[in-house]
Amino acid sequence: MTDLIWKIKNFAELTVPELYAIMKARIDVFVVEQECPYPDADQYDQKAIHLWAENKKGEVMAYCRIFGQNIKYRETSVGRVLTTSGCRGKNTGRQLMKFALETIENRFRTRNVRISAQDYLLEFYKSFGFEDTGKKYWEDQIPHTEMLRQ
Repeated sequence: MTDLIWKIKNFAELTVPELYAIMKARIDVFVVEQECPYPDADQYDQKAIHLWAENKKGEVMAYCRIFGQNIKYRETSVGRVLTTSGCRGKNTGRQLMKFALETIENRFRTRNVRISAQDYLLEFYKSFGFEDTGKKYWEDQIPHTEMLRQ
């Protein structure tokens, strides 16, 4: 989608309306769509770089949070990756991951990124150079695989 506005901020830079829009998108996708009640407010948002695309109404259409080394994993990481239903099938998720990986390379000077991927997205992440580590597990009733990009 060409009419999206891309933003990147650390937690302290977020406005209250931005934080609300981010939380709403995360709840809409993970809790409502995926029927997965989980503790979204996990004390990690304050340590993250937040990357998202919003439409002209300020609604979050794609989002992820990025962590430096030794926060979630020894390596940098990307999590809470989502695109809302109105943006799916338009390469917005691909653009989001491209921006996230560029941000990691530019800010943290590394290509090493570890993620916890929902299994239905393994091929998507493999297209960005992530490899299956063999660590598979269930998280919030959804099969996941730990993946690493080096």
